Amino acid sequence: MRRILILFLAFFAVNVSGQQAPQFSQNMFNKLANNPGFAGSRGGISASVLHRSQWMGFESGISTQNFSVDAEIPFLNGGVGLNIAKDAIAEFSNLGIQASYAYRTQLGIGQIGMGMSIGMYQSGLDGSALNPAQDGDGRIPVGVVKGSKLDLGAGVYFNTQDMYVGISSAHLTEPIVEWSDGAQFPLSRHYFLIAGYAYDLNPTLLLHPSIYLKSDGATSQLDINTNLIYDNMWGGVSYRLDEGIILLGGVDINKQLRLGVSYDLTVVNSLGNSLEVMVGYNFKIEKDKSISKYKNPRFL
Repeated sequence: MRRILILFLAFFAVNVSGQQAPQFSQNMFNKLANNPGFAGSRGGISASVLHRSQWMGFESGISTQNFSVDAEIPFLNGGVGLNIAKDAIAEFSNLGIQASYAYRTQLGIGQIGMGMSIGMYQSGLDGSALNPAQDGDGRIPVGVVKGSKLDLGAGVYFNTQDMYVGISSAHLTEPIVEWSDGAQFPLSRHYFLIAGYAYDLNPTLLLHPSIYLKSDGATSQLDINTNLIYDNMWGGVSYRLDEGIILLGGVDINKQLRLGVSYDLTVVNSLGNSLEVMVGYNFKIEKDKSISKYKNPRFL
């Protein structure tokens, strides 16, 4: 029964072209995934790898892998980035690869990045792994079908030492991926809003509230988060509107290596809980850098 339900959900997502952007609970650590304007904002080279197992109770569930890396490039007056996201939804698969550039400049007490991304979106289905109730259904492929399409995105990201805000859009041209059997997979334009603030409760304890809003113009999803940061550790909770709560925690092993984990507790429906693990690494670069009027955020 669970297998039938997950396949129904996957077919439903394809046919109605609902929200197709990957889900990330640790979105405050993974800004490049949705906003190319973030590229280069940390002033060095930073990379992260994330794995998400969604609705773990299903026999054929949903898993997402994300890899992102960005770097400041001073002679380009900004930063560059690469983001790769892979979704597996039962026998469905999606792959997005985006290269980004952000022009960065000072704005008041902070810095602003204005970015674009260009890449490819590929989707496919392994029809041979399906078990249809009736043979000969022409809508169900007998083998592997797939297709790809050019994909564009844009975003603006502003930050000071204590706050950040970003707006962005993915699938700007709303491309239609045509599978090798002639079926079409339309992509809806998505919009994202992120914002966060760091507040000193005392010399050793930092409060970091943030929000993450995702919308395709028809449906929206809102995460409201609060993290407490003590020294090199953090823990917090998020509320996802109309879905449930999320527990988060992590630690900076050293100045380069960061580990994080989140666990989604679905309380509105019975789809099951989700687990997400993140590893981040900042490459240490020794260089002489001129003094700027802005400061990098304390919590990313």
